[in-house]
Amino acid sequence: MAMDFRSDTVTRPTAAMRAVMAAAPVGDDVFGDDPSVNALEAEVAELLGFETALFVPSGTQSNLIGVMTHCARGDEVIVGQEAHTYHYEAGGGAVLGSVQPQPLNNGADGTLPLEAIESAIKPDDAHFAKTRLIALENTIGGRVLPTGYTAAVRELADLHGLAMHLDGARLWNAAVKQRVEPRVIAEGFDSVSVCLSKGLGAPIGSMLLGTRAFIDEARAIRKMLGGGMRQAGILAAAGRHALAHHIARLADDHENAARLAAGLAKHPALTVAPQHTNMVFVGVRAEIAVAFAAHLAANAIQITGTTRQRWVTHLDVARSDVDAAIASVDRFFASRP
Repeated sequence: MAMDFRSDTVTRPTAAMRAVMAAAPVGDDVFGDDPSVNALEAEVAELLGFETALFVPSGTQSNLIGVMTHCARGDEVIVGQEAHTYHYEAGGGAVLGSVQPQPLNNGADGTLPLEAIESAIKPDDAHFAKTRLIALENTIGGRVLPTGYTAAVRELADLHGLAMHLDGARLWNAAVKQRVEPRVIAEGFDSVSVCLSKGLGAPIGSMLLGTRAFIDEARAIRKMLGGGMRQAGILAAAGRHALAHHIARLADDHENAARLAAGLAKHPALTVAPQHTNMVFVGVRAEIAVAFAAHLAANAIQITGTTRQRWVTHLDVARSDVDAAIASVDRFFASRP
């Protein structure tokens, strides 16, 4: 059986999750009368400290709606070079929202330096796009933003009259890692996007959170982008089950990732980056990278990358899988001259 370390998006609904999906009461969410969706939106809003929330099909759409709600055509969002919203979402903000991204280099800890943010804010001049939004991500590349950093960015944003959006796809991992309530990670942002379909193991769905006025506008943009769903309560029920049962267990994923990182780091040909949550990044010497990737594939170990690999632990990766993968890596290096 394959050991799938490609991403925490590959999880499959548990038997208990499938049962609640099958029994979920449903309505038409576009008309606002799906009770399961309404319950999920209220629950997540309460959990993260916002007035209300919007259920959307994906994190990419959630971030796009957030950017388009904050920014008009020709406005600008300050974002990290490594950020999912900038690097991995097909340029949606620019293509569909006509919003200009202003990318900045992320620091080693995933932050955007405060001085770099301030330098990137455009003056009130017809030559420039209007800076409207600062977008951060937490976790970013598996790293948790340092305590106090968000508050410092908030102070800077308030000084310049800017809004703040958080891509919190893995906010739950950040909260578990720092041993705080999820709302602590969300504090200070005008809008937050969170995923249910990554570490929490739901099959589909993300949430966008904000004020009631913000979400009213976001709901119209969701419809424009084709994100209005009908009997979506079946999916919302999976999300509610995930919130109830799968947040605390993220600590198991973090422990498994630490165990994996330690096992891989034994080999000098592998350079393992510091591990924070459920992601392990591995540099592989170029001369062995192809052979090493082939060995993993032949042993039903699925990862992403060749010379720079990403291994992700999740709901469907047990400690026994981690140990089996480490043993397979050990065999590869033992067989080499």
